[in-house]
Parts: sequence; structure tokens; C-alpha cells
Amino acid sequence: MALDELKSAVPDYAKDLKLNLGSVIGNSDLPQQQLWGTVLACAIASRSPKVLRELEPEAKANLSAEAYAAAKSAAAIMAMNNVFYRTRHLLSDPEYGNLRAGLRMNVIGNPGVDKVDFELWSLAVSAINGCGMCLDSHEQVLRKAGVDRETIQEAVKIASVLQAVGATVDAEAALAE
Repeated sequence: MALDELKSAVPDYAKDLKLNLGSVIGNSDLPQQQLWGTVLACAIASRSPKVLRELEPEAKANLSAEAYAAAKSAAAIMAMNNVFYRTRHLLSDPEYGNLRAGLRMNVIGNPGVDKVDFELWSLAVSAINGCGMCLDSHEQVLRKAGVDRETIQEAVKIASVLQAVGATVDAEAALAE
């Protein structure tokens, strides 16, 4: 299993990450599509080649072709949106918020999968990318759709662990060169 391979790459000093990796993926209560879509979108957002290489095959095996493409789309569109909306939020001039974005975001309206799943994946990627506006927006959509806080937190836990594992294994690889 690729998850075991990834866990074995985590050094001993980061044992908590290894344990958390096993629990947030291996013991998740999320339905398979939500789980593996979150894993794939977050693996992409982590920017860690090792994390993505190890987890993508299992994600692909557990997702329909449509869900696989939608999870990748969530990572892609949020890579753009998180920078754009985080910048709008951070600029002290509130007039930027009144300007038209002028960026295509059609996939958000028609992701090819259940809207709740896509919103959950977008929220998890936004957690990695640190966009408060996007986190609030996706969380509100999910809550209005009846998604409980525990489900949202589950996606954020996956995001945080994959980001930390990616940073750690990539640092170790760089130090080994």
C-alpha cells in the first residue's frame, strides 16, 4: 500500500506525523469519494512530489474518472483563487473588493461531481494555501448544505497532515542530496 510507503519515508523525529497520516486516511469516517478526493486535491496542493506520487495511484483507484478529474480541478482552481482572494483580503485598500475579478471559474459551478464534495476539496486546499476568505466561503456553502463541522474538520485534518508530511519528507530528501 502506498500509504505505508509514505509513512516509512517520514523520519523518526516526526513520528506524530506518521501516526496522524495513518489515522486521518486509514481511519477516516468520510465516504470514499470525499476521502480520496480530499487526499488527491491536498496531495497536489502540498506541492510535494513524494506525497503526490505515493497517494495518487490509490486515489485514482478509489475515485471515478469524474471524481478524479474534479479533485484535480479543485486543486487547480483553488491554486488561483486562493492567491487572488487572499491578496484582496490582505490589501488595505477595500476598493479592490469592488473590482470585477475577471477570472474564469466555471468548474466551481459545474465540477462534474456532487457540489458538496467539490466544496469540501476546495476548502481543504484553501486550508493548505491559507486563504481565509476562501475558507469562510466554502465552509458557509458546506454548512448551508447540511455538512457538519466534524466532516469539515476531517478534511482540514487531512490537509494539515499531508502538508506537514510533504514539508518533512521533502526537507529530508533535500538534506540527503
